[in-house]
Amino acid sequence: MMLRRYLSTDAGPEKQEEYSGAEEEMARYTGAVCRLCRAEQKRLMLKGGRCKSDKCAINRKRAAPGKDPKSRAGKPSDYRIQLREKQRLRRIYGMLEKQFRLFFERALRMPGITGENLFVLLEKRLDNVVYRLRFAASRTQARQLVLHGHITVNGEAVNVPSYQVKPGDEIAIKASSKNLSVIREAVKEYGKSGLMPWLELDVDALKGKFNAAPRRNDITDLSDIKEQMIVEFYSK
Repeated sequence: MMLRRYLSTDAGPEKQEEYSGAEEEMARYTGAVCRLCRAEQKRLMLKGGRCKSDKCAINRKRAAPGKDPKSRAGKPSDYRIQLREKQRLRRIYGMLEKQFRLFFERALRMPGITGENLFVLLEKRLDNVVYRLRFAASRTQARQLVLHGHITVNGEAVNVPSYQVKPGDEIAIKASSKNLSVIREAVKEYGKSGLMPWLELDVDALKGKFNAAPRRNDITDLSDIKEQMIVEFYSK
């Protein structure tokens, strides 16, 4: 099934781009996930519960990947700091560079502050909303749920992870998928951590609602991200 989303790619009228579930599935990182956390020397929460356990590479104080990490221990340049900030945010949301750049370009054309616009667009991605609703233990797992057709938006099946959710949209687990153990296990996190303020969840019915686009200050788990550095990186 071919689904469409609209993403502006120039300064003129929006150009319609088509994406299929197969194309989205091909465009993904397939290497060692913990290596990404080691590269950033920060926990990116890419493996759900494992990231909170003693098995986490950051908890075990593993060195950054590379032949000689100590040789890079000097004072970083401004470019390096900006690059690392961009790579960190891109990896948290599980995106490749081309797609991340498209989101930035769209944020740049929106009214308001570009960095904050970028966060809004990233948070409105369907795979991210599925993760935020506690239907999945990680964004990677949420992406798989979307691609495999387990998610509906306003009663219609959507299998594109980058689909932009709108305020008022209802996101639910398809009826035939509600007994999947991976979903039942993931939703237990709701009782421990709750939800972000722009979402609401009916745990028993396994459906939630995207009430409003979040403000930058509401995204508390990513408060240490300096989005202005990402704007400066792409402005070079």
